[in-house]
Amino acid sequence: MLKLGYEQADITPTEPTELVGFYRSDNVSKGVQSPLLAQVSVWEEEERCCLITVDNIGFMKNMTDLLRKRVCQVLGVSKEKVMVCFSHTHAAPNADSEKPYFELICEKVSAAAGQAMADLKPVCVGYENAEVEIGVNRRPGGTKVDKRAGILLTREAKTGKNHLLLVRLTAHGNVLKADNYRISPDYFGTVREVLQEQYGCPVMVLQGAAGNIAPKYFDSVNIPVDARGPAFIRSEDALHKMAEEVRKKITERLIQITFTTDTTVRMYSKETMLFADIPSSEVAERIASEANQFCGIDGTEWLAEVRRLHESGVRRQEECAEVQYFSIGDWCLCGVPYELMTEFALDGVERTGNGSFYINGYTNGCLSYFPIAEEFDKGGYEVYWSMLIYYKYFHRVFPFERESGEELLHFMVENVRKDC
Repeated sequence: MLKLGYEQADITPTEPTELVGFYRSDNVSKGVQSPLLAQVSVWEEEERCCLITVDNIGFMKNMTDLLRKRVCQVLGVSKEKVMVCFSHTHAAPNADSEKPYFELICEKVSAAAGQAMADLKPVCVGYENAEVEIGVNRRPGGTKVDKRAGILLTREAKTGKNHLLLVRLTAHGNVLKADNYRISPDYFGTVREVLQEQYGCPVMVLQGAAGNIAPKYFDSVNIPVDARGPAFIRSEDALHKMAEEVRKKITERLIQITFTTDTTVRMYSKETMLFADIPSSEVAERIASEANQFCGIDGTEWLAEVRRLHESGVRRQEECAEVQYFSIGDWCLCGVPYELMTEFALDGVERTGNGSFYINGYTNGCLSYFPIAEEFDKGGYEVYWSMLIYYKYFHRVFPFERESGEELLHFMVENVRKDC
């Protein structure tokens, strides 16, 4: 029988801290809008595995692996049995620069993992999809949006009481824009609060492939670049409007869920190599000029790194990408440490024929945007300009090669286990 244990930890910083998520000169937090959480669920059937969610934009891959290894020691499992999913809120500390904060998270998550393992209970499980209107494709001419709210509900086998609700959504964690300096889990936190009150159990929210999906509602005195047009709605109550849309649609679908205790749980990883070219000096200068013109991004340091690579004879960079799977019956999360565009998830459903197959970004790290091939021709922030800011975290100066998206998607679909 499937067993499940759950624990959570408050990871809200107690002092002003450097934030990450917006390109601005002053990034120090000013108060708290709502607490940040790290949530840990331990699942045990034939094997033991662990799903963790963290309210953060996403750590670098090596830092996330350190966290995973700490949890592995507590649970007695290998690294591929621990999956860390980030909410991608733009109002949480920069864990890379705030090392004591990162250590605090590791300590609290490890302790929570031990508590969750000690509290394993037999559960039954059921899953469904709702369709929610919370995201808008923010790319020029973009129309595709993954509207699925993936629902997985567990109940205690003995009492029938709701035990843990998982909800997978797709929209950037920046309802609160660049004029917000308060610590916040963004709309994920409000969704958790609203659903927990209604269903009487903890709620874990997972981020989908949201690289090009902005939230429909936003709270800002300004109208930023990613919230322009009639599809976006400015509101001082934007967080609750996002959460209420999710609550309403999930409530309609939950009554249709059927539960079972006879299911298979699997968590495993596969690895593949990805490649990125080094841009020529002419291309690099043009990209830096465009980034400065349209986004005010200073590409001086990035240009220096491109020159350094050329002088060192480096023409191509490579990266080993981990693709991790977590499945319960036909319900399956497939995650990578990138900001995937939403087309990945939609194409994954089409190729597998499984509406409960969820390709997610922000899993075990957050390394860069990952555009589909067609988006390369449009360029812009998600393809090139963001690299000028975050290349030092990604250890790569350019997006992956144009056809890498198709290669990664094929790899994801081909490596779904037949018993999942």
